[in-house]
Amino acid sequence: MTQRVIYAGTFDPITLGHMDLIERAAEIFPHVILAMAVDTPKTTLFTIEERLAMGREVVQELPGTVEVLPFRGLLIDFARRQGASVLMRGLRAYSDFEYEFQMALTNRKMAPELETLFMMPKETHSYVSSSTVKKIARLGGDPSDFVPPPVRDALVAKFAGRAEES
Repeated sequence: MTQRVIYAGTFDPITLGHMDLIERAAEIFPHVILAMAVDTPKTTLFTIEERLAMGREVVQELPGTVEVLPFRGLLIDFARRQGASVLMRGLRAYSDFEYEFQMALTNRKMAPELETLFMMPKETHSYVSSSTVKKIARLGGDPSDFVPPPVRDALVAKFAGRAEES
C-alpha cells in the first residue's frame, strides 16, 4: 500500500508557510493529499472552487503525487476513503499546539489506525497566517512575501477597487 498523507485545512488562501509544509511532505511521502474543507465554520474569502484551483496551480510542479481535493464531514472519514494512514498538521506557534493536540487525540480515539504528524514551517514562515495575508491585501498592501505568485494575483484581483471604496 502506498503511504498517503493528508494535509487538511481551509487554505484561504495558501501561504508560503503552507507551501513549505506541502513541499517537505512531498519529499517524505509518495502521495500527498491537500484536503480543502468545504464545510467550515470560518467565513472564507475564496470559494471552494477558487481555493481548489489555486491549490492545484501551486502544487503542479512538486515531486511525487500531490493531489488537491475537497472534503466534507469528518477528516477521519475522508482519510479512510482516500486510503491515507497519516494526517499532517502544521504548528506555527505554541498557541497552535493545544488545539491540534486535542484534535489529534480525538482523531486517534475515533480512528486508531490513523497517525498524526506535526510539522513546523521554516522560521521565515512561522508567523504567516492566511488571516494576516488577507488583511494586508484588503488594505492595499503587497502580499508577495507571504504567498505564491498565483495566490498573490488572486488576492489582488479579489480586492481590486475595494481600497478606494473605504
